Amino acid sequence: MPRPPVPAWRAALFIAVLIAIAGPWPWGRPDLALLAGIVLALAGLTAFEPQSRIASRWLIQACVVLLGLRLDLATLAKAAADGFTLAIGTILGTLALGLLLGRLLRSGREVSTLVSSGTAICGGSAIGAVGSAIGASASSMAVATAAIFILNAVGLWTLPAIGHALHLSESQFGTWAGVALHDIASVNGAAKSYGPVAMDTANVVKMIRVIWIFPIALIAGRLVRHESAKGKAGPFPWFIVLFVTGSALRTFIPNLQQIESGVKQVSGVGFQVALFLIGAGLSRSAIKAVGWRALVQATVLWLAVAGASLGIILWMNGGSAGLSGA
Repeated sequence: MPRPPVPAWRAALFIAVLIAIAGPWPWGRPDLALLAGIVLALAGLTAFEPQSRIASRWLIQACVVLLGLRLDLATLAKAAADGFTLAIGTILGTLALGLLLGRLLRSGREVSTLVSSGTAICGGSAIGAVGSAIGASASSMAVATAAIFILNAVGLWTLPAIGHALHLSESQFGTWAGVALHDIASVNGAAKSYGPVAMDTANVVKMIRVIWIFPIALIAGRLVRHESAKGKAGPFPWFIVLFVTGSALRTFIPNLQQIESGVKQVSGVGFQVALFLIGAGLSRSAIKAVGWRALVQATVLWLAVAGASLGIILWMNGGSAGLSGA
């Protein structure tokens, strides 16, 4: 059944708020962008829902590729090597704990697998890829995505406050945000408020984790052995390849350094708009669909990952998994 047309005044309001949160004025901040989207969604004042979902996904990936232009290959390789052990340890640990919690809470095999994958790697992207690999139902993917989204919003607002309270350096906080926050947009939103080094560090750490979507989806598909999942491994995150390509261009074309401030500004605005669109995609029905079991599993798992990774970073006394500068 076709959707009823959106009133012109509602479409105009939606566009006006989008422009407002993307501007250079004081309220043009990632956390307020997400909040504005959520408020419009819960008030039933959103517009362009299908287009917003598509636009937010492509916008996030485009901004990630742009950020590659800010990091040369030497910096990227060092950060990747330093953070490799942390990435493997936290990803495997999160998946193991998540599946155990799912059994204890009886949240269901599909939902448990999706929540664990989304927390371990990168939120909605991982849920989509793993969900495709195991042949998950649309309802299971919606429940897992909603649970992850709620916690992602909480983390966007709370992690910077905790970081400042603990006097974390930009490198330390960027490493923590890249591990503890689920989606790339929220990682950038939180890290941007902390500083440029935090933002670059967070992006590299998150990219290292995103690469694991492909093998985790393959393994999940084989373990679950769902009939409709045969031969499927989920979409490969090609934007990672383009991110590295951007870094290569920065390395071999030194003059690109002159546009760094412009790239930073454009990507920052892009992530804010993406957060607004993501927030606008939240619905009351999605919140109701999150059963207490899935939400408890996601919450306990997220707190465990955030707490453990923060402890490791503090123990390392300077966060060698981060960047020393950018």
